[in-house]
Amino acid sequence: MNAFIGWLNRHVVPIAAKIGSIRWLVALRDAFIAIMPAMMAGAVSTVLNVLIRDIPTQFKWMGIVDSMQWLIGINAMVWTGTLAILGLLFAFTFGYQLAVQYQVEPVTGGIVVLGAFIMSLPQNFTVALSSALGKGATKLITDAGGVVDGKNISMWGYFNFGKFFGSYGFFTVMIMGGIAMTLYIWLMKKNVTIKMPEAVPPAIAKAFTGIIPATAALYLAGVINYLISLNKTTVIEFIATLIQEPLLNMSQGFWAVLLMTLLVQIFWFFGLHGTNVLGPVLDSIWLTAQIANMNAFMKGEALPFVWTRNAFDLYAWIGGAGSTLLLIAILLFSKRDDQRTVAKLSIAPGCFNVNEPVMFGLPIVLDLIYFIPFILAPVVMVSIAYGAHILGWVSPVKNQIVWSMPPFVNSLIATMDWRAPILQAVNMVIGFLIYVPFVKAANKLDPELTVDEPVMKKEKRVKETGKLEGDAV
Repeated sequence: MNAFIGWLNRHVVPIAAKIGSIRWLVALRDAFIAIMPAMMAGAVSTVLNVLIRDIPTQFKWMGIVDSMQWLIGINAMVWTGTLAILGLLFAFTFGYQLAVQYQVEPVTGGIVVLGAFIMSLPQNFTVALSSALGKGATKLITDAGGVVDGKNISMWGYFNFGKFFGSYGFFTVMIMGGIAMTLYIWLMKKNVTIKMPEAVPPAIAKAFTGIIPATAALYLAGVINYLISLNKTTVIEFIATLIQEPLLNMSQGFWAVLLMTLLVQIFWFFGLHGTNVLGPVLDSIWLTAQIANMNAFMKGEALPFVWTRNAFDLYAWIGGAGSTLLLIAILLFSKRDDQRTVAKLSIAPGCFNVNEPVMFGLPIVLDLIYFIPFILAPVVMVSIAYGAHILGWVSPVKNQIVWSMPPFVNSLIATMDWRAPILQAVNMVIGFLIYVPFVKAANKLDPELTVDEPVMKKEKRVKETGKLEGDAV
């Protein structure tokens, strides 16, 4: 075990540390965090419509639905300005945060990515008819600026709001925005800018500073879009077909879910915030799937994805990387006063998924006794939850929740399914049972041992001297 931990410490931890410090990934993580208020506002509108529209409709309580039409309409407006346009919001926050990381003008950076994203969208709509139009109807449509091609009618100047403005655009933002921002940042760092006199107000000077880099970046995005349009497609459709859809489909596989759970636990064991280090991957893939589920649920459509971002929190990382389960086991079975004291202080934060007190106070970090259950419990729990989802025993996540929401409440709100808290409870019991033998094993360890001193050596020293000197606490 020591050799394995040493190998991980030498080869895995340095890589994880470097990943966590890459400015592009930090910007990506912070950009997703920045749109959280809009996601939560949209989630509130979704939950309210479930309570006042969907549930009453299911039980034929149409009087409630009719009397609450005003609130249903307001919720629809809130959804339109939040979840439905997350792609647009993310475009600005990604450009802004990336500029912050490289210490260049951030507002212009947000505008550059937003502009590059808008260029990448189809700017027309097509409607397929059941039969061809007559000459009179065809002339009427063509005079209005439309194009009639057999049974299809298309018109320029419209964005497919429901399809492209939401999470469908995340990968396009990351790729096209990243390309445009690379040029913008490079030109800003090379001082290829318009320099204004010192007397000019700072707000105006900053705007003029970004004119040349932003123009070049937006033209670069325009050239890429034009070249791809020659193949009768758009950038967002090209990226979705080539990259986004394959990645999302792959993310729904068991091994992808298991690997992500395992990596987060390993990083946490070495003191690295696993969910932060891998946050860009979690959010880029599984949050995209979750937002697609949320939008489908709001429209009354079938949910397209089984496993989403919040599913990890609900079923694998209960209490934050599984630490709350360990606290309960310690309080019930531990005979060590040091661990019981830490557990008592950490149980309240653990109920709200804050696990740092136990990770670094117990500590779990680099503790070989707890390495196996810390890795094994979430792996087993996520496997059970994944199987329950695949078998249709529990509904997938269809609503956004705050990460600090307590267990049982979070699963009920996220899935709107009474079976989800039961699955959580089952996972908690199983995780608890995995931890118990190791808590009992920890009872046999001397808490006053120095880091490298074995028990038998210390016992011999105590017998010879009759006291402990210089012991680590």
